[in-house]
Amino acid sequence: MRTRSLLALAGTVVALTAAATVPASADGAVLTTGSAGGTAVAVGDVLSAPLASGTSATLYSSATGTSGVKCTSSTFTATVTDNPAAPGTATEAVDAQTFDSSSCTSNVLGVTGVTSITVDNLPYTTSVASDGTLTVTPASGSTIQTTVKLKTLLGSITCVYQAASLTGKADNADNSISFTNQQFTKSSGSSLCFASGFFTAKYAPVTDAGAAVYVN
Repeated sequence: MRTRSLLALAGTVVALTAAATVPASADGAVLTTGSAGGTAVAVGDVLSAPLASGTSATLYSSATGTSGVKCTSSTFTATVTDNPAAPGTATEAVDAQTFDSSSCTSNVLGVTGVTSITVDNLPYTTSVASDGTLTVTPASGSTIQTTVKLKTLLGSITCVYQAASLTGKADNADNSISFTNQQFTKSSGSSLCFASGFFTAKYAPVTDAGAAVYVN
């Protein structure tokens, strides 16, 4: 009887130990608030984020250069459309991405200022995988498109840039999403518009009604 009791106790300890080693997110959702493995973000919730403090969003003419457009104020909002159990892939609809033109400057030769930067063809679909990989895609038959209006010595010009998709990364360390040198190609515009635009930005913190969002 004592041997059976000891075996039963040992089995219980092993079971509890195994349960304790399973990540908190295993039975939770991909997107949570409060902590990793915390409260699941509800479908229909709106997530938002500004640029990370002290950073800029840039659209440069090359991946290694510093010539182009820089903005120090930008935000995005996205509605959660699916948030399955982790590990998995959550999806969001990017409803808006704005750039405050008063915070934008350009060092392109002949350009004297930035009138506006507009993100077109919204909403975009964003998938967020448990490993933090983000993929942004447009609606079927559409493109990711950004229209940049610049002031020049010869008047106003409009530069339109397009991309098939964008790839980013989510980081729970600061509840951020980052895009690095995502390439756009000029679809229309004057010779003052550079042929390619490389977009880099870090948005943080990503929040849901003020609560930090984590990826599991």
